[in-house]
Amino acid sequence: MSAAAQINNHRGAVLLVAAAAVFTLDVTVLRFLSPDVPFSQIIFFRSLSQLVLVALWIGTSKRLHYGSSRWPMLVVRGLTSLVCWWLYYASFQMLDLAVASTLTFTTSLFVVAMAPFVLGERLGWMRGLTTLIGFAGVILASGAFTLAFEPGIMIGLASSFTAAILIFQNRVLARTERTATIMFWIGLVATIGTAPAAALGWSALSAPDLGILALAGALATFGMLLTVEAYRFGEVSALAPFPYARILFALFAGYVLFSETVTLTELLGAGVIVLCGLAANERRPRAGA
Repeated sequence: MSAAAQINNHRGAVLLVAAAAVFTLDVTVLRFLSPDVPFSQIIFFRSLSQLVLVALWIGTSKRLHYGSSRWPMLVVRGLTSLVCWWLYYASFQMLDLAVASTLTFTTSLFVVAMAPFVLGERLGWMRGLTTLIGFAGVILASGAFTLAFEPGIMIGLASSFTAAILIFQNRVLARTERTATIMFWIGLVATIGTAPAAALGWSALSAPDLGILALAGALATFGMLLTVEAYRFGEVSALAPFPYARILFALFAGYVLFSETVTLTELLGAGVIVLCGLAANERRPRAGA
């Protein structure tokens, strides 16, 4: 069966929405972490958790393997993840939560713009338009109507651009590599890469903080598994709007757990995001050739 025949954008969309829920839970759990824990240590435990969990997964399965003939590309994938994670956490330290959250969703814009050139996917005006409108919905839902220029904004945009590169790498690697192998190498490279910084800025952890980091690492690992699987089945341009679902879960978690007020603007933005996600995933007519 050809790769094109295996494309299933609806299945990919479901997996991405599930990943959005898991990643939201991951961030929610980390909000209970002590503020004294440096983000380098958070990234290290996230990487280490993924390495350990995936190593156990591979070790208990006869069909999975640690190694691959494409290991150089897997190393590059791991390094890209490391850069993305550092930029992501740095932007959240430098910017207000609403602004930093909004910038993460510009990944979809980068993906849509790059997909025809990187993977040769046909974009279509509907997907491009709904992605742009979806980004407008993110701005409404987050309340970030104005963005004054500051270095943190550039760091946030760089994080989103790097995340878009990760999506393309997932799509290419998933054609030949199993999800477990991809995730093992990400965990290995990221753990080695974050160990020096984590060691230099090490902070003694209480039992609750250690438990939170372990749980958050497990959730992040599961969320990444869902994401890699999503792009195994779906076209990156077709799936671009669905990470927007994360803000719906964030609004719900903020209201239920932290008594955060949900405004009419946030609800309007959430509605725009949902509608754009549904419209962008409509089945396209078959190409004539």
